[in-house]
Amino acid sequence: MRVLITGGAGFVGSNLAIKIKQHFIGSEVFAFDNLKRRGSELNLTRLKQFQIQFIHGDVRMKSDFAELPEVDFIIDASAEPSVLSGLNTSPDYLIDTNFSGTINCLNYASRSKAKMIFISTSRVYPIAKINNIRFTENESRFEIDNTPGVIGCTREGITENFSVQGPRSLYGATKLASELMIEEYNEFLNVPSIINRCGVITGPFQMGKVDQGVIVLWLAKHYYNKSLAYYGFNGSGKQVRDILHIDDLFSLIADQLQNFHLYQGKTLNSGGGRNCSVSLRELTDVCRKLTGNVIPIEEVKEERIADVRIYLTDNSYATSINNWKPKHTPESVMKDIYSWLHENHKQLEPILS
Repeated sequence: MRVLITGGAGFVGSNLAIKIKQHFIGSEVFAFDNLKRRGSELNLTRLKQFQIQFIHGDVRMKSDFAELPEVDFIIDASAEPSVLSGLNTSPDYLIDTNFSGTINCLNYASRSKAKMIFISTSRVYPIAKINNIRFTENESRFEIDNTPGVIGCTREGITENFSVQGPRSLYGATKLASELMIEEYNEFLNVPSIINRCGVITGPFQMGKVDQGVIVLWLAKHYYNKSLAYYGFNGSGKQVRDILHIDDLFSLIADQLQNFHLYQGKTLNSGGGRNCSVSLRELTDVCRKLTGNVIPIEEVKEERIADVRIYLTDNSYATSINNWKPKHTPESVMKDIYSWLHENHKQLEPILS
């Protein structure tokens, strides 16, 4: 099996590349990346250790695809992943990477007769519709009400039937536009494909920032004794996300590689689900227990643009295909991140502190 992963030196891409190489004995894995994101260069040594061929290139550039080897699968994990991208600066890089880059991947897949697995996002769902979900509030978090009042939302979370009509952020729009083109290539240009709408993906080797990778960043700020803030929702810190450990994402991708025919042409939500969900306030408690540090956290009442109160993934459809389920809990996710952070604290401090 020959697999090319775009964004292959990033958090998701590098971890998938290594795990595929370990799991599928004899496979050839190529990691294609422009190394733009700070910290991605640290993954090159890891890729080399596992005999993964790194190819320096940019998904925005058609010419960079011309010399790529033919493969059986392409996993498109390249993205400008910030939900705030393009809002205060030019959106050109966002659009060129997330949309035009996907078109270049599709054309490459078509030439190679390769199957495509696309790493999409829960951010394709409109912000206002998510925030219109009925909710309750307890001491530590917001919860979806027993009768959410929105089609495509259950007590467990958002399903694939949730409406995609309405604004969702420029980032979410580029991913949804890519999904639409993937469907067209699947139907009319014979590019077999799978679309995975992932929730918050996290785990060791993620270079977390405020606007992307906040789970790692939250622990790092505690570890290095810095400060944080609860933004929006009255500064309560009760906003909730489900978190998907990179190992749980890999278990899904591995099944898709092995049993592609079961998933072909499907779009599925894939997240940590209710059992692996956490509010910022609850995340703070976990970080304090792991690090032993209590840091100042400001309560800022003003809402942040593009923020949502609750996002949980209803994984029922993904589970129904071949019984995939996430195995991690918030505590086990954070313990893995803590171990990695502690083992590499000097190297990571300039990036994460």
